[in-house]
Amino acid sequence: MGVSPAYTVRVAEDPADREACFAVRKEVFVAEQGVAEDIEYDAYDAVAVHVLAVRDDGVPLGTGRLLHGEAAAAKTGGDPSVGSLGRLAVSREARGLGVGAALVRAVEDAARARGLTAVDLHAQTHALGFYERLGYEAYGPEFPDAGIPHRAMRRTL
Repeated sequence: MGVSPAYTVRVAEDPADREACFAVRKEVFVAEQGVAEDIEYDAYDAVAVHVLAVRDDGVPLGTGRLLHGEAAAAKTGGDPSVGSLGRLAVSREARGLGVGAALVRAVEDAARARGLTAVDLHAQTHALGFYERLGYEAYGPEFPDAGIPHRAMRRTL
């Protein structure tokens, strides 16, 4: 067994960080899961708060984003106090190291900093247990997104 690499999670502030976020999303969603590249990136990327997990040697390991305000309204039932966590992706090599949970907590921290009281997300159904362990509760029926089954989930902050 190897030693788990050390990593940090931070808000992606500069263009290089944003590109690292997009590279992880392309690896996970487009290459692994077959999501069409033209629907993976959207107008919300310009207004979202992106978080990035980076190994100590600079290799990006994972990403996620927070939508809030007007950008989140369509995904949260229009409640301005609820943010929307999305595009959570962890590279294959980093799975099982706690990176996904650290990214979710970073998105929640960003939501709290903006005065939000809850975070919604649309979870791929295979990931429901992961989010449930982090305090999210599923609601509503299963639905397809990019051809993949999802459920809506929420956690009060």
